[in-house]
Amino acid sequence: MYLSIILLPVLGALFSGFGGRLVGSKGSCIITTVSVGLSAILSGIVFVEVGFSGITTHLILSPWVESGIINIYWGFLFDTITSVMLIVITSISTLVHLYSIAYMETDPHRPRFMSYLSIFTFFMLVLVTADNLLQMFLGWEGVGLASYLLINFWYTRLAANQSAIKALVVNRVGDFGLSLGIFCVFWFFQSLDYSIMFSTIPFFDDQYFKFLGFECHGLSLIGFFLFIGAVGKSAQLGLHTWLPDAMEGPTPVSALIHAATMVTAGVFLLIRFSPLLEFSPFLLSMLVIFGSLTAFFAGMTGIFQNDLKKVIAYSTCSQLGYMIFSCGMSCYDVSLFHLTNHAFFKALLFLSAGSVIHAVNNEQDMRKMGSLINFLPMTYSLMLIGSLALAGFPFLTGFYSKDFILELTHSSSFCNLDFICSSLASWLGSISVLFTAFYSFRLIYLTFLNSNNSNRVSLSNIHESSFMMGLPLILLAFSSLFFGFLAHDLFIGMGTDFWKGSIFILPNHNFYIEAENLPIIIKWLPFLLSCLGIYLSTITNITQIYKYLLLKGFKWSFFWVYLINKKWYFDTLYNRFIIYPALGFGYKVSFKALDRGFIELAVPFGLSNLILKWSKLIFKVQNGQMTHYIFYITISVCIIFTILFVRDILFLNILHLAIFYFSLIFFI
Repeated sequence: MYLSIILLPVLGALFSGFGGRLVGSKGSCIITTVSVGLSAILSGIVFVEVGFSGITTHLILSPWVESGIINIYWGFLFDTITSVMLIVITSISTLVHLYSIAYMETDPHRPRFMSYLSIFTFFMLVLVTADNLLQMFLGWEGVGLASYLLINFWYTRLAANQSAIKALVVNRVGDFGLSLGIFCVFWFFQSLDYSIMFSTIPFFDDQYFKFLGFECHGLSLIGFFLFIGAVGKSAQLGLHTWLPDAMEGPTPVSALIHAATMVTAGVFLLIRFSPLLEFSPFLLSMLVIFGSLTAFFAGMTGIFQNDLKKVIAYSTCSQLGYMIFSCGMSCYDVSLFHLTNHAFFKALLFLSAGSVIHAVNNEQDMRKMGSLINFLPMTYSLMLIGSLALAGFPFLTGFYSKDFILELTHSSSFCNLDFICSSLASWLGSISVLFTAFYSFRLIYLTFLNSNNSNRVSLSNIHESSFMMGLPLILLAFSSLFFGFLAHDLFIGMGTDFWKGSIFILPNHNFYIEAENLPIIIKWLPFLLSCLGIYLSTITNITQIYKYLLLKGFKWSFFWVYLINKKWYFDTLYNRFIIYPALGFGYKVSFKALDRGFIELAVPFGLSNLILKWSKLIFKVQNGQMTHYIFYITISVCIIFTILFVRDILFLNILHLAIFYFSLIFFI
């Protein structure tokens, strides 16, 4: 049963990819959707067996790599973390497959698309079920490959080509950091197995790396490299630029990448390595700083985006920042709870956005929409539920995890974290709540409530989604409404024993009791900021008073508005200081000076010229006359006898004879 969860998606992908012409478009859709659906059902059984019964399953199949002290097996670990991730991945993937059947019905390459979705799911399942770092890295790279194929699915579009290459290259930076972390882990522990590594971590707390006269704490260095991998995959500040551009793929791809697979891999990596992160206070502080800055930056940038899908993409980046700095506060279970909640309402938002785009003839600019509440009432209701859950409206799914993370930031200043880090996380996280509510309801106003800005031809073709597209949205809406309430006590309730030993937290790093006893005003602060964000969004989109304020009262704000609208010039800075110098070096130095210069002149041209000269000499000697050949043979025999005679007289060895022979030739 356990292995069937992993094998079913890849079997469906193979049938759809290689047998799409035989089974047809509908047949490939049925095969892939049923395969992933069966995997979701089995994941539910595993969740009950592992989560509620406490039966951790560890399967070892066969040897994979055996060389010296390296012994790596194909192994699969099913603990509580894995069981939760299986529920998230397979359930969201099943709904995305079901949604894609209707969304991509006019695409001639639908079997290939369904195959890519299934292979994406398969690699993510390999990542979360691996029991060693090398197998996890296989799934990690497979997810990156599948994301490239899906983003570049419409490969005839230049924007899709560029976005896919950008996602692949930026993720290579994080993957390089993760590979260095794997090397350091093997250097330290002489093994890549989780069981060996996690059980021996306390014995290496005082070990250091020595390099060029510098000493570095070993566990902190390993955690830093793993953090670089998480920054690349989970799109944290600095390596976040690929995430908004990934919207060039079809909308179901965006839902799968942002909700259940690609971006959650980095957060899962940090949660899985909680036994290592707990022994590195420096790294925990770094997680808090980077996570809070990412949440703040992405929330602020999302306000000025006009593309429907990019607004939701920046909200994903912001919510990932909450998960990262929750890990930095040693609240790994809260981070995983928010990851699970976020998967449901973010998938709802993306698929609802796909329903809107499908209805308005593939238009994604919100400024060209409006008044769609009259044409798409069901889609409006579902997107409103997702936006309220994203904004943390009370008693919806996002409220139970995001608000608790913010409460923990206020209590952490009295515990293990530095006061500056905890204050930074609390303030930036709270301001991000305001931004989140603002851009969520700005999306609602521009898309559904404001006056319509499209033409009559487009309005005449607007229609509600079909049942096949609406059913996944309704199921996700129920999850966005009730999952947080139902799973709150199980995941992060006081005294819960759900996680068993899969998450490790040092005793002095647990401060949930302080969070429960905070003043009422702090507990109400996220809700008040959300209401303020909704109020400001309403004023901005109904009264247009913000134009007067910008023009008359705050002319200095033009610079900041322009800066944020250009996404803080991250892409420009990367191009100016990294991409262009690298391209210039590649053309002027490595290509012109080395490839076409030294190497080409020394080897291809130089060798060919030398061979040409020798061939001319041989051509002169080989003239075909028998008398010349007899003369060459006679001279050679005489030289040989002369050498032998001189050797016998002077008692020279072979080396001396060679020197004598070449000297004789030179003088002659």
